[in-house]
Amino acid sequence: MQQVMWFRRDLRTTDHPALVRAVAEAAGEAVLPLYIHVPEPWGRLGAPARRYLSDSLTALRADLGGLHVRVGDPAEVLAGLAGELGPLTVHVTAAHTPGGQARDDRARAALQASGSTLVASGSNYAVAPGSVRKPDGSAYRVFTPFHRAWLEHDWPQPLARPAPIRLLGLPGGTDVPGEAVAGTGTDHDGPITAVPPAGERAAWERWVEFRRSALADYGTLRDRADLPATSRMSIPLRWGELHPRSLLAGLDPDRDRRFVAELAWREFYADVLFHNPDSTTSNLNPAYDRMVHDTGPAADEAFEAWTRGRTGFPFVDAGMRQLRAEGWMHNRVRMVVASFLVKDLHLPWWRGEREFMRWLIDGDPASNAHGWQWVAGSGTDAAPYFRVFNPVLQGLKFDPDGAYVRRYVPELAHLAGTAAHEPWRVLDGYAHGYPEPLVDHGEERDEALRRYAAIK
Repeated sequence: MQQVMWFRRDLRTTDHPALVRAVAEAAGEAVLPLYIHVPEPWGRLGAPARRYLSDSLTALRADLGGLHVRVGDPAEVLAGLAGELGPLTVHVTAAHTPGGQARDDRARAALQASGSTLVASGSNYAVAPGSVRKPDGSAYRVFTPFHRAWLEHDWPQPLARPAPIRLLGLPGGTDVPGEAVAGTGTDHDGPITAVPPAGERAAWERWVEFRRSALADYGTLRDRADLPATSRMSIPLRWGELHPRSLLAGLDPDRDRRFVAELAWREFYADVLFHNPDSTTSNLNPAYDRMVHDTGPAADEAFEAWTRGRTGFPFVDAGMRQLRAEGWMHNRVRMVVASFLVKDLHLPWWRGEREFMRWLIDGDPASNAHGWQWVAGSGTDAAPYFRVFNPVLQGLKFDPDGAYVRRYVPELAHLAGTAAHEPWRVLDGYAHGYPEPLVDHGEERDEALRRYAAIK
């Protein structure tokens, strides 16, 4: 039976249980490394995310020495391969998102019709979603007790890359999707400035540099948007260029507890989605279904201003422009721009969630949706409904010299220091076309509190 390694969100060769199993079961024979390009989700990605994924696949192909790419619905592609090659054993990393599980169910059924099988090994997490439970067997809905239980849960040590990996050369494949994509997309206003190098090797290099230069200060500096104080490991984790337990293996749970906790948040949100498969589109707390949101042309215009970084609040606009230019946004800024959309513009969190998933290179369905629900107050560990981020004060605190704003909002680059956060206080603050504030934050905060109080 021909062994196939179907890569998805696991674009690496080290610490890869499914790849190890595929090579072992091939018993010295060739393995077909396969990637299936599905046009519909690709089309939903913004230009930075498309470029990164393309680069990551190119890096994987170079690392393996080959990668067979086909285009289409996975169930149909796999059935076609079985028709060409005979019965297959298709190895995958187990999926835990609702969409991924549904995809694998369809693929498994299509393979069974030809006498083939789909075999899942490992997961994209140190602890597979659904594994950490309360003593009574129920799922956690609050992070702190989940975190304690997660730390007590065993996870395997990282696996070495299997060697050798013999590859089956098969005609009929296509190029890696998007290899020719360069520069700007038609849906992007400015240059794509800083999409990081992709692939497993580049991810390891970034991790080693972060541990050397920034890990010790991570707990105190991670909220500073103007400093390179975060790891950006969310990107390689999103695409599986590194496995989280490979990172955990080099960390001390006590000394590095703040960073370990951030990895645990990712696993917590994956667990919440596993138990609540509708939570990427629906409120975890059904009381929030009664929340009144703004609608109509004015609301749509406000949403468009937010997406383009034209709200007139510099810290918010810098974040949204960073998102489109780099496919990434500092986590503190993510909270501020989300709060602004939900509590200043009174728009539903899922509109912002979809916008983030379009542009973020690290757009993880579970972390993204539940991060938005945290801000909106409708999810687990939700911020108190009366907590409304002041976008000016947040900027002054976490970008104290205005460097972050000046980097992403060129209309304010002429303003020194904190003036970049308050151009209305400076005589020439609007000299280069920056817009005045879209709303009065104080008034909209009061309105948000009225709406939240009405559903309590």
